[in-house]
Amino acid sequence: MRERPESILVIDDEKLQREIIRDILKYEGYQVTIAGSSQEALEFLSRNLIDLVITDLRMPEVDGIELLGKVKEINPEIGVIVVTAYGSVESAVEAMKKGAFHYLTKPLGKEELLLIVQRALENKWLLQENRLLRRELEERYQFHNLIGSSPRMQDVFKVIEKIAPSDSTILIYGESGTGKELVARAIHFYSKRKDHGFLAINCAAIPDTLLESEMFGHERGAFSGAYSQKKGLFEEAHQGTLFLDEIGDLDISLQAKLLRVLQDGEIKRVGGTKVITVDVRVIAATNKDLEGEMQEGRFRQDLYYRLNVVPIFLPSLRERKEDIPLLVDFFIKKIGKKLGKVIERITPDAMNKLLDYSWPGNVRELESVIERAVLLNESGVLQSRDLPEKLSVPKTQVAGLDLAIPDEGISLPEVERTLIENALVKTNWSIKRASELLGITYKTLQYRIQKFHLKRETSIKQPAP
Repeated sequence: MRERPESILVIDDEKLQREIIRDILKYEGYQVTIAGSSQEALEFLSRNLIDLVITDLRMPEVDGIELLGKVKEINPEIGVIVVTAYGSVESAVEAMKKGAFHYLTKPLGKEELLLIVQRALENKWLLQENRLLRRELEERYQFHNLIGSSPRMQDVFKVIEKIAPSDSTILIYGESGTGKELVARAIHFYSKRKDHGFLAINCAAIPDTLLESEMFGHERGAFSGAYSQKKGLFEEAHQGTLFLDEIGDLDISLQAKLLRVLQDGEIKRVGGTKVITVDVRVIAATNKDLEGEMQEGRFRQDLYYRLNVVPIFLPSLRERKEDIPLLVDFFIKKIGKKLGKVIERITPDAMNKLLDYSWPGNVRELESVIERAVLLNESGVLQSRDLPEKLSVPKTQVAGLDLAIPDEGISLPEVERTLIENALVKTNWSIKRASELLGITYKTLQYRIQKFHLKRETSIKQPAP
């Protein structure tokens, strides 16, 4: 619903003609102003907001074609309809070149006039909405909104700026919650593909049996429940960007199909024989050590080198704690606006707790903590009591551990295995609580449990106190 009636300026040197058009439009609820000359119209336009201009083509002094150009100089988004009794192909072409939305000849029919006016106004609102959307996207994804003044993040921004305009495949490394998808979206927005789609899929979140269909599509009858043909993400993202998150979890059989797309730009739908050409930029992300996965035989070497053309390494939040105050300020404003609450400041004690915490969930966890604090706060000042209890638990001091290395050396994997096993036993195999004790993410701990083949029934017993 518009906040005001749509306003139309009617310009014609014939009094009767402009009044007829005015009366037709006013009856339909439009706000209509009339002018008898181009000069009068331009003076009115310079002082008032107008959505649409309807002007006669032949007028003394400044004719409709020249007036059309002046209107577009004042506001390019104003629609202009040119009307004349002297219709010709030449004048129609000239009017359209100058930016006229439509060209009509007298005598005008009422239904035709109302239809063209409606279409011209719809086109005007569409142009305006597209402009506002573009501005919103720019504000959301421009580099300085990837918050970070730390040297590590500044290095990331420089890499993004260099690689965004290219079509190179990109592999983003980073723990869960570090902002890998946000980086991928920023790269897409600053690329030549920005006017086409950005699609994302989490390879770890969808069962392998369904993931192939999601990525490559399927033909009707390809499997039970495939009642109709479906395009996959590679087809949907044609000429755009496809973001493959958690690529390290992709099944080995699907890795071969992905490799073919990257090499040849071709896919086959599940159950199909037709080769379909696709033009897609692939940005992948992982929180795993893909070189280690490759050595273990869980990730294809040829795919790794295809994906790892331009690597980006996102630091964890604990590696850039100097950015926490900036992030906190950003999230307070963003969340406060969403919730309709004003937070004036955060106390030093509360900020210190945020700085002291290890943030296993990284920026995503910080945003969640700030949202909870803003939601619960009633004073307008964020304080320690607004923060969750886990931020107040004293940290175990590494210096207090016996880390002496014997002369014969140690097995680092065995040390890691023992620490993980101890944390799991201590928390009665609560992966969530154990991951918090170890300062790693839930998903990372799950991966480590699988890596070391740990099982609850074979875990070491917690020593009696």
